[in-house]
Amino acid sequence: MIIAHKIALAPNNKQATHFAKAAGTARFAYNWALAEWQRQYQAWKEDNSLPRPSQDALRRQLNAIKREQFPWMLEVTKCAPQMAIMQLGEAFKNFFAGRAKYPTFRKKGVRDRFSLTNDQFRVEGSRIRIPNLGWVRMRESLRFTGKILSATVSRVADRWFVSITVDTQDDSHLPKAENQGAVGVDLGVSALATLSTGETIPGPKAHTALLKRLKRLSRSLSRKQKGSANWRKTNAKLARLHARIANIRANTLHKLTSDVTRRFHTIGIEDLNVRGMMSNRHLARSIADMGFFEFRRQLDYKAAQRGGLVVVADRWYPSSKTCSACGSVQKEMPLSMRQWTCPDCRTTHDRDLNAARNLATYAVSSTVSACGEEGAGRCLQKHGETGLGEAGNQH
Repeated sequence: MIIAHKIALAPNNKQATHFAKAAGTARFAYNWALAEWQRQYQAWKEDNSLPRPSQDALRRQLNAIKREQFPWMLEVTKCAPQMAIMQLGEAFKNFFAGRAKYPTFRKKGVRDRFSLTNDQFRVEGSRIRIPNLGWVRMRESLRFTGKILSATVSRVADRWFVSITVDTQDDSHLPKAENQGAVGVDLGVSALATLSTGETIPGPKAHTALLKRLKRLSRSLSRKQKGSANWRKTNAKLARLHARIANIRANTLHKLTSDVTRRFHTIGIEDLNVRGMMSNRHLARSIADMGFFEFRRQLDYKAAQRGGLVVVADRWYPSSKTCSACGSVQKEMPLSMRQWTCPDCRTTHDRDLNAARNLATYAVSSTVSACGEEGAGRCLQKHGETGLGEAGNQH
């Protein structure tokens, strides 16, 4: 099981400056390699006798010229530029496989980071040794035991973090699963999630709660001269506020997904068309504030860690229109209708609770048809797909 532990760092001013240099070097190498890739690819299209660009060739090319053209690269670890070019190679691999869009140039101040291979750093207790820098204090020690694969040092607002990836077989950090059977989870805007058990989990709506402060700081930043001391101070305040909003949202989602995967073996959810929902200008902000995609991502890897099943219903499955008591399907049901009465069995339903119960039924029936019997083990993650995929916490 590959898992990552993201730990806050406590660098002094000299160490924070070094991190910024290393992140800038990685960004420069990535952008240089992307520009070279585009130039060499265009040349190869015009003359097929020339070699096609590759990340290995670009790494060798940079190593050959950096001492003369970019001597400042030698001030930081060699992994910073090399790993950045390798990440560009992975980005192109995903692009050609249809899994991602065409790579774009990195911008200063946007997701600043650099990566290290496992032979270039060492972790001892609550500190990590960075090449060309030395020991840096961490806010906590590494929780997982196993083979350390890599580390990525990144900046969020004005704080630095290290994400250490570990290949481990130890799952002692997971509380014991209760295995209460199957549950359906209906995501919404008024409430983050409604479970088929009748539980309702309200969303934090952090962006909505802090929107006035966000607007005020944004206006204040726009009125200052870009690059001035006051501009930098306000920009830092705005970045910290955005980080706070993201942390509040992530905290709620982690608590919800951990609780659901700990309690239930089989989980039924809908394949929501989040991009289509975001096109509704009346609901886009509220939908983005809930974090539906992040909920799905966390649920997938946490269920896989516990050996659970995540059954995803087709996005056209009428979970809200189907009566969970008799199974009759209504032709139309506007979004404003939050409660309805089935014309066949006269049962009154709460729209979200009814959808969650139908999703639970769908998950059980899909599991039985795919595995032969209910609770047969790791056999289904997605309707129509087998295998649970990688159980790793992305960072």
